[in-house]
Amino acid sequence: MEKLAVLAFGGNALLRSGQKGTFEEQLRNVEATCENLVPLLKQGYGIIIGHGNGPQVGNGLLRHQAGEQAFGLPAQPMDFCGAETQGSIAYLIETGLDRVMARHGISRKVLSLVTRVEVRADDPMFRNPTKPVGPYYAQKPEDGCVYKEDPKGRGWRKVVASPVPVGIENVDLVGRLAAEGYIVVTVGGGGIPVVREGGVLRGVEAVIDKDLASALCAVKTGAQEFYILTDVPKVYINFRQADEKALDTLTVAQAKEYLRAGQFAEGSMAPKVRAGIFFIENGGKTCIITEAGELSNPSCGTRIIQ
Repeated sequence: MEKLAVLAFGGNALLRSGQKGTFEEQLRNVEATCENLVPLLKQGYGIIIGHGNGPQVGNGLLRHQAGEQAFGLPAQPMDFCGAETQGSIAYLIETGLDRVMARHGISRKVLSLVTRVEVRADDPMFRNPTKPVGPYYAQKPEDGCVYKEDPKGRGWRKVVASPVPVGIENVDLVGRLAAEGYIVVTVGGGGIPVVREGGVLRGVEAVIDKDLASALCAVKTGAQEFYILTDVPKVYINFRQADEKALDTLTVAQAKEYLRAGQFAEGSMAPKVRAGIFFIENGGKTCIITEAGELSNPSCGTRIIQ
């Protein structure tokens, strides 16, 4: 494959607002998202797919907790839950892609890798965890974990670190397989967070930003294009205000200035813009933030450029 693109599927690729998250709902959503990849597939792109797992890993933690309380089944740690969701979501993506390619007469193979992503043990985020995970509690649990009270009054929620990814296990293999024509699903949910101790990788309780992990994957595999798929067609300044403005292009310098000014919300557009900056600053050619449904439009989304 002459051209290689990495696509980061947003949460709405799997679960839409108001849905319960049944298997059927998630498969329909994934298939609809994958339908939008047809133009890239027909143009002969090598494709690597990353994805989020926020609702799914939260549900997994609840299932483990319920199983422990009701049946005495041991609850598993967060890195284990991340691995579970990598496998289950990858299965949905493989199934959705197979259906789409069969309809369009495209003959490509899809494979998935349960991926460990290395972070630094001394990452400052471990000292200041901010990433909310799991359910809300009416009272702060006393179990040794860190909890923060929700500003909207919904209760207490566990928070974990969101460290910066520094390495991806088997990323060289991911690049080779994509170049050979395989569609590779990897770094799901940002990857299973691990730290290196004495040459051995150990899982840690954390959540890696999936857009940043996908950007690192794009850099490491030499992808020319990086697509961050979300629920809006473009990046906006003054979002949902009277003077809202959609941006067709965004230079790295402009993006950094808008971030400093607070134009992009944390937990929403800000991490996507940071991931785009990382990709461009580390040799990437084109980063596009857009809705999946816009991919057939040659001028789709907001392009982050140098």
